[in-house]
Amino acid sequence: MTPVDLVDSHAHLEFPQFDPDREAVLERARSAGLAAILAIGSGTGPSRLDAALPFAETHDWIWATIGIHPHEAGEATDEHFARLAALARHPRVVGWGEIGLDYYYDHSPRETQLRVFRRQLDMAWEARLPVILHCREAWPDALAQLETSWARTGLGGIFHCFTGSLEDARRGMEMGFLVSFAGNLTYPKSQPLRQVARELPLDRLLIETDSPFLPPQGHRGRRNEPAFVAEVAKMLANVRDLSAEEIARITATNFRRFFRLEAPSPPTPAPEGSPSPS
Repeated sequence: MTPVDLVDSHAHLEFPQFDPDREAVLERARSAGLAAILAIGSGTGPSRLDAALPFAETHDWIWATIGIHPHEAGEATDEHFARLAALARHPRVVGWGEIGLDYYYDHSPRETQLRVFRRQLDMAWEARLPVILHCREAWPDALAQLETSWARTGLGGIFHCFTGSLEDARRGMEMGFLVSFAGNLTYPKSQPLRQVARELPLDRLLIETDSPFLPPQGHRGRRNEPAFVAEVAKMLANVRDLSAEEIARITATNFRRFFRLEAPSPPTPAPEGSPSPS
């Protein structure tokens, strides 16, 4: 049974992989039980800092973030930062990210990544927005930076597509972070990650797709999409000895509580004897 009240806490809806059928993708997400998507606005680079906003402006169940990804940190200019400051005031923007450090690909020099990361943390604090963290093979530096310049804000954030250790997760939770698991949780070689997911408090967990990337095990080799977050829910449910419906409810509640969003209203039943809609 497919769980309902799912939330995909991280999707890149603006990516060109969705150009052929983007509206159909969103329709499938709704049919799969998704109540909300957090559209990440940093994936295609600083030339499109508002890329997530059109989805949030036209769909009341989609919310947006802004930010400069560490891959493109070397492209960031003062004009881009000024644009981010303006976009941060948009009512549909609820977070700043994804931002952080990536020492696996090193698409931008590490010192540049750190500088842009620090500047965006300062700007997120000014805007009173939590941050969505990207971290790959850079946990010592990322956590040190957060503990130095972010923990005191009390705004917390999300460890997106978490791949760190249990200790990394605990250090983040002490700073108010939630821990989000993606499709890689379902991969055969991800038993260490599943063990971390087993140990974390339920009220700190989120699920995501990171679509169009990281499709769950049963969809590998294909484009990922938000509807597939149901597969992450099922794996996390298996890890925690809960039902997929319980995990969907718990992670959706965590998402709404963290971003201070209202739960969607249930459909209003028609009065008895009223005609069926045509």
